[in-house]
Amino acid sequence: MWSSSFQDDPLANFLEQTPGYYPSAYPSFFGTIHDDRNDDFEERFANLKMEYEPEIVDSMRYDQLGTPATLLGEVKVDDYGAEGDGITDDTEAFKKAWKETCSSNVGVLVVPEKKYRLKPITFSGPCKSDFVMLKILGMIVASNDRSDYAKDRRHWLLFNNIKNFIVEGQGTIDGNGKIWWKNSCKINKTQAVTFRRCQNLRVCGLNIKNAQQMHVRFEQSVDVQAFNVMLTAPEDSPNTDGIHVTGSQNVQIISSVIRTGDDCISIVSGSKNIEALDVTCGPGHGISIGSLGEGNSEANVSNVMVNKAKLIGTTNGVRIKTWQGGSGYAKNIVFQNIIMENVSNPIIIDQNYCDQDTPCEEQDSAVQIRGIVYKNIKGTSASEMAIKFNCSRTFPCQGIVLQDIDLVSYEEDQKANSTCMNVMELETRGRVSPTCS
Repeated sequence: MWSSSFQDDPLANFLEQTPGYYPSAYPSFFGTIHDDRNDDFEERFANLKMEYEPEIVDSMRYDQLGTPATLLGEVKVDDYGAEGDGITDDTEAFKKAWKETCSSNVGVLVVPEKKYRLKPITFSGPCKSDFVMLKILGMIVASNDRSDYAKDRRHWLLFNNIKNFIVEGQGTIDGNGKIWWKNSCKINKTQAVTFRRCQNLRVCGLNIKNAQQMHVRFEQSVDVQAFNVMLTAPEDSPNTDGIHVTGSQNVQIISSVIRTGDDCISIVSGSKNIEALDVTCGPGHGISIGSLGEGNSEANVSNVMVNKAKLIGTTNGVRIKTWQGGSGYAKNIVFQNIIMENVSNPIIIDQNYCDQDTPCEEQDSAVQIRGIVYKNIKGTSASEMAIKFNCSRTFPCQGIVLQDIDLVSYEEDQKANSTCMNVMELETRGRVSPTCS
């Protein structure tokens, strides 16, 4: 499975030396991803085009895992002046507590069961301890004073350059995004939680809601798992993607519920070896690869598996979207074992994506889409077109497999249809309805 420079698994070493730790109760998360996953992906997708046989991937499940019974010690934000009354600005107390955590051998920062108000804050590494944990038991709520974001309008909670890092708990992170939604703008808009240049990261059990823009952003990170997270925002909240993956590798999103106003999961350029397993999505805009190639840019995404998902009332189902004029590729992507309920555009590829007020210019170049498998996808379509492949005339989609597809109209008196433009090497297997025409 995935290879890494941390072959000796420092988290496992740390925990095994900790009094009260029982390996059988807490198998090392990082140990499970330090093998040949990257090689496995490459082998699995090597012959994807026509001879590839999709398979159900049995991924590791972490819902049985707990927390080490005891740790070497803890740092509590209250001990550094945090009030936790939901009114007082606790930002400086959090900075002091993080500095102590990151610079010592303790490695565990605790947010107790109170309500903490924070301005934008950066938690930076590298840290001294081999293993760092942030335990969120209470609520962290964002300042709603837009002037507090003058120095960095892009980030509220930024975790930067941290290795062997676990963020977990039954607490809540509230982006307090209502004021931002009223002034919606994609450019320089604050994102709730960003993990940038992190390695060996686990985010588990949290409720993250009402983000200013994106809820969780994994950026230039390696060996990441988001497990059992709940991400929520109103259906009409603009640009509130659930999980956004950019420039990252070896990412798992497992057993999570995402109900927001934009993409439940969006995967963009520089991302490789991404797996979404047992995800419930809706409302929202579905699960998207892209958009890719905006502004004539090069974009590359490969080795993506979406497995055992359920989409409910979303404006798109599983989508690949690219702009005209771009270059690069989106390849080796599998969508399988998916249930759709009242979903518009359940299966869609759009190589002519244009998210702007004026019409986009016709261009010859495009991001190449190839090696895409749709298997065992069933349910109801809210749109007439249940399958829509709008591929480029100059760079048509290649190596598309449809297997065991059963999509019907949500309205009993209507028929679900399909349109498949500019697709090369299209193969159908088993029963496929509607048929691609």
